[in-house]
Amino acid sequence: MNILLTNDDGINAPGLNLLADELTRRGHQITIVAPHEERSASSHSITIRKPLRVYKQGERRFSVTGTPVDCIFFATEMLAEKPIDLVISGINSGQNMAEDVLYSGTVAAAMEAMLLGYQAIAISIRNYRDQKFPTAAWWLGELLEKDICALLTSRYILNINVPDVELSAVRGIKTTRLGHREYQNIISTETDEQGETFYTIGGDVPEWELVPGTDLHAVHNNYISITPVCPEFTHTPAMRNIEEWVNNEV
Repeated sequence: MNILLTNDDGINAPGLNLLADELTRRGHQITIVAPHEERSASSHSITIRKPLRVYKQGERRFSVTGTPVDCIFFATEMLAEKPIDLVISGINSGQNMAEDVLYSGTVAAAMEAMLLGYQAIAISIRNYRDQKFPTAAWWLGELLEKDICALLTSRYILNINVPDVELSAVRGIKTTRLGHREYQNIISTETDEQGETFYTIGGDVPEWELVPGTDLHAVHNNYISITPVCPEFTHTPAMRNIEEWVNNEV
């Protein structure tokens, strides 16, 4: 297949490049279009008020001075030499589970590709340092060989999260729904060398609700989670109550 790879960790991210090597080894043709530098938590943002630059980093390898979604625009309109069969965003450094899919540039890139009519997968690995990326890369290669793309439509992406363990420790695959997590103490107050106060956003380690059937529960128990994710935000069950209120009160 002709596969487009992108991410939100940047062109030099080890997860992106290791995945490219694995998929190339399996016979796929890879085009990489990724942010010139890390753009984590950029969500679905696009760059509209400043010029962008594209740098050729090698054969079918480009970096863009913009967001992950910007990269999808450039890849699909300008940079891909052949028709794209599949878009893969990742391997992200750190999990993209539960509400994190709303903030993730990695997930957003896959989502934008889907909106443009492409089959798309986002893949992430739990943990933020010294990750076992070969585990995630090998598993994604296997899933492609087992034709996971036959499951994809133009209505959703597959959001895959992989436990940060050796290949032999993966217990299998679970089909999951998004879970729930809560961050505490999101804003940190610090002082610089001049005594000036500044703030950072990050928070403590989140509290995960380990409910069976969720992505959180699966990965916590060393299963790979596969969650179909779509951009449908309408809460249909509430519509009847709202309609009744409108008819009676407005």
